[in-house]
Amino acid sequence: MTPSQSPLPFDADTAADGDWLLGHLHPAEPGVWDELRATGGALRPAWRRFAQWLPLPAGAADPADDFDRRVAEVAGQLRHDGVTHNVFSEAGVAARPWSLALLPLLIEPADWAVIERGVVQRAALLEAMLADCYAGQRLLQQGLLPPALLLRHPGYLRPLQGVRPAGGQRLHIVAFDIARAPDGQWRVLAQRTQGPSGLGYVLHNRLTIARQFPDAFRELRVQHIASSYRRLLDTVDDMATDVAGGHTPRIVLLTSGLYSETYFEHAYLARYLGVPLVEGGDLTVRGGRLFLKTVEGLEPVHGVLRRLDDDWCDPLELRPDSALGVPGLLQAARAGTVVMANALGSAFLESPAVQGFLPAISQALLGEPLAMPSVPSWWCGEAAAWADVRTRLDGMVLRTTFPQGGRRSQIHRPGPPEVESDPDAWTVQQWLRYARAPIWGQGWCAARPALVRVYAIADGGGRWHVLPGGMTRVASGEDGSVSMQRGGTSLDTWVLTDGAVDTFSMLPPRLSVDDIGRRRRPVSSRTGENLFWLGRYTERTEQQVRLARSILLLIDADSDAAEAVLQALSDLAVSAGLAPWGVPTLVRSPTVFERALLRSLVDAQGACSIAYNLAALERTSQSLRERLSSEQWGLIRGMDESFVAALQQPGQELPPLPLVLPALDRLALQLAAVTGAQTDRMTRDHGWRLLTVGRLLERLLGLTGIFQAFLEAGALRSAAGIEGLLELFDSAITFRARYQRHEDLLALTDLLVLDDNNPRAYAGVLRRLRTELKKLPGEEARHAELLAHLPAEGAGLVLEALRDADEERIAAALLALSQRLQAAALGLAEVIGSHYFTLAHGADQPV
Repeated sequence: MTPSQSPLPFDADTAADGDWLLGHLHPAEPGVWDELRATGGALRPAWRRFAQWLPLPAGAADPADDFDRRVAEVAGQLRHDGVTHNVFSEAGVAARPWSLALLPLLIEPADWAVIERGVVQRAALLEAMLADCYAGQRLLQQGLLPPALLLRHPGYLRPLQGVRPAGGQRLHIVAFDIARAPDGQWRVLAQRTQGPSGLGYVLHNRLTIARQFPDAFRELRVQHIASSYRRLLDTVDDMATDVAGGHTPRIVLLTSGLYSETYFEHAYLARYLGVPLVEGGDLTVRGGRLFLKTVEGLEPVHGVLRRLDDDWCDPLELRPDSALGVPGLLQAARAGTVVMANALGSAFLESPAVQGFLPAISQALLGEPLAMPSVPSWWCGEAAAWADVRTRLDGMVLRTTFPQGGRRSQIHRPGPPEVESDPDAWTVQQWLRYARAPIWGQGWCAARPALVRVYAIADGGGRWHVLPGGMTRVASGEDGSVSMQRGGTSLDTWVLTDGAVDTFSMLPPRLSVDDIGRRRRPVSSRTGENLFWLGRYTERTEQQVRLARSILLLIDADSDAAEAVLQALSDLAVSAGLAPWGVPTLVRSPTVFERALLRSLVDAQGACSIAYNLAALERTSQSLRERLSSEQWGLIRGMDESFVAALQQPGQELPPLPLVLPALDRLALQLAAVTGAQTDRMTRDHGWRLLTVGRLLERLLGLTGIFQAFLEAGALRSAAGIEGLLELFDSAITFRARYQRHEDLLALTDLLVLDDNNPRAYAGVLRRLRTELKKLPGEEARHAELLAHLPAEGAGLVLEALRDADEERIAAALLALSQRLQAAALGLAEVIGSHYFTLAHGADQPV
């Protein structure tokens, strides 16, 4: 709470009554349930209490005056945290900011009791259905479930028939999409059993909106949601402990990768739960067991929190075209060596046709009627059902019974002829007008259709618990789609209680001394490679910025620099990707060269340009979201966006030099901040060491390349050449302080090659490289193999060897040394990749 806000309810009668909110509402829509207003137009009790506890901004008589500012704050928080969802279209995949409205959905205790009872029952019912369908199949034998809905559905996995999953639990988490009908009763529209999405967004939505209304959140007694996440992890952990033979289990969260629609929440959830985020390529099955490929070898995996749909999980037995899954995963599932949350094979339960048969199935398996009804559904494969509904399709929704076009079910508009050609493939559902939830925007409160996704979580003892909240999605327009892919918006969902608020913490019980050593976070091979390249891209971009700035300042100064210096800078710019091959050099045509350099700065398609490397840096960091702080991720994302935006010009115009130089200066500062975060704000595990090694190797490659270019062009025979070299080595101040007016090669050699206290001298880089290489995973023989690429000590050159050498001999020695070290750096990078990023022969044994 800020000092400018009142911690108490408003004293004004209009504020206490919530009339200020009624004055900012659009007219009520007839024929639908209004979550905000009761019959007659008054605020519902929960919303009246909410209005009483809104913070009063200093100098404002109406909290509505402050709401637009809060909307902007929420949007800013989402941008700061990098909350996105990927939107798919014919043009490809685009990451869009997550949409979160300011006002929450309030659910009263009595309403929640109805929802909780219905959801718990349905979760138990689905678990019982799965157990029956993969064992005795009583439902088929008694005609309670038509065979086509099971046997024709691709989600029924015959290889798992008769298999009891590890831990005995098939479903660990189930999601139900529910909506309130015009009569105020809740209806179930769909259920998600494979890898229900949304839990990460639910958590972030709660943290964001509760911060906006802390007093209302406390005084309305909103239930906390942390215990549900803890329960999910504890249940899988307990079952995985049995699989691990009583030892501390390894649990991972399996994602489809960077281009998943909900990748942000996968990374966010993995970090919150404290489990590694892995892709299919990070895992392998050996001898019927699942392993994680790490930089230290293979580590056994005992539990998988799955966010990858069934058919993509195993290219050997499911979709052969899947590059997202793990070959042999079904084999491990059949062997009972890994706990899957959720178990494979539940996708057929997501068919809309199943809804129509649940009432009878509930009576048969649970001995009780459904507590919460589904939206009325008719499976057209049942002749009587199709005959009943075929003449009254107006006001109905026609859905595919089976997955189509990559989706679980699609809405279509074919008429009776299309249905009758294949009745089994179609399901009719009654169109439901969703209840309206309040959405604030631009000084007004509108009512929009709302669908709530609630989550049931198993505790391993046969009991189900409902997360007291959920992900509410609202349409952007009246009776529009609530899908986030189609412009929908999310709401935080507040479940109110009359009793005590759950104060559960995500902190688990106290660890023992033995537990500590087994809880080290592994570094997967993919993560290690991404961290390695994160270091390389950061250093490479920093060198490019320094080079571009030096060239542009030289051009802007309009000085008569020696041709050798201009040639060296031209060669460096081309090799670094700042200018295209074949462009006239600074010697031949400074104007043409300058235009080519300016054009390449923001060309993200140009190989190795600054914009290209910034984009590569952002992509790499995106793959490391669960390991990077939001500050570091925000810095990296902001660099790319701000640099391109600063130089953007209309049409094909080039950015002017007065605009480019400040943009490069800002980028240099941002890169320094990123380097600082990488150096001082990351744990020194094997991943950090690979990042550091990558940065140092890139630095060695860059520095040796700079020295070579200046030596080969003869640019160090002039004061301007020496000054330019010192600037590119970021060592000018130290050189002037140490050597004053001396400008000879021996002095340059001492500072830029032999000084191991200079972080940008050959010896300084090599000293740190040797230190970090010795700490990488592996035995002494592996370390010796890595170190053999580098000089045993120093830079591979001693000052005494140059005692009687003239400038030409010193230049020749420096050139040869630079070439040797550059080749060594390239070779070392290859060996590191072979050892740690691909499981080389003999290096993939389980640890």
